[in-house]
Amino acid sequence: MALLIITTILWAFSFSLIGEYLAGHVDSYFSVLMRVGLAALVFLPFLRIRGYRLKTLGRYMLVGAMQLGIMYLLSFQAYLYLTVSEFLLFTVLTPLYITLIYDLISGRRLRWGYVLSALLAVAGAAIIRYDRVSDHFWTGLLLVQLANISFAIGMVGYKRLMEVDPMPQHCAFSWFYLGAFIVALLAWLALGDPQNLPETSLQWGILVWLGVVASGLGYFMWNYGATQVDAGTLGIMNNMHVPAGLLVNLAIWQQQPHWPSFLIGGTVIVLSLWVHRRWVAPHSAQTAGDRRRGCAPNE
Repeated sequence: MALLIITTILWAFSFSLIGEYLAGHVDSYFSVLMRVGLAALVFLPFLRIRGYRLKTLGRYMLVGAMQLGIMYLLSFQAYLYLTVSEFLLFTVLTPLYITLIYDLISGRRLRWGYVLSALLAVAGAAIIRYDRVSDHFWTGLLLVQLANISFAIGMVGYKRLMEVDPMPQHCAFSWFYLGAFIVALLAWLALGDPQNLPETSLQWGILVWLGVVASGLGYFMWNYGATQVDAGTLGIMNNMHVPAGLLVNLAIWQQQPHWPSFLIGGTVIVLSLWVHRRWVAPHSAQTAGDRRRGCAPNE
């Protein structure tokens, strides 16, 4: 849980840095290539083949390609149509995707308690950003939802792989980032604009920070933390970046939120996490234990 909180704070700066300094100024495909390329370099010393099945390594590359490669390609394109606050607004459905995809991948029945706690987190994030959206609503909404689904598939896939086919996580992440890098490289070669590269040291510095810190270390901590909590908690924590990102916008760029909705929505998100950990997750664990003992109630 602590790793998820630390990473949420770390990522809160990424939204504004991308929206303010990179989107519309630097080729989005190059930005993605730099970000995942630097993250892959961080974990390159841990790349191991001996002792692992090629099928297993391929699966970790696939979840990396989904969670980072494809997600980043869609997200950086979305920034061309959205403000930072609108981008944050359109990510509020991610907890639902995480919960539903985890149940689907793990082959278990849909847990309605998890859905309800995720919906509560979605409601809190929506309250924070209740007001107007731009003219590019539908284009931005579609790109962000596709990015959210890709991110959720990759995150849940990694969590599930660690449950059924585990390996040391620093080794797993070397393959994870390699998969993301291959996707980003192919996209850059096919669609990138070599004439639209970073022009200032600030832009280069932001790309280095995003690649080494926000992605390289951040996604490792996030996915490591994801293996330590249930899918419902993971989904709810994913929505904590909404108030965190808006606070960064306030602190650095002086973009004032609508304080009543911000405070109410943030409280609802925290409440959803408390409700989930206090009642939903323990009840789900008890029900699962009853089923294993053959004493589950009639359904």
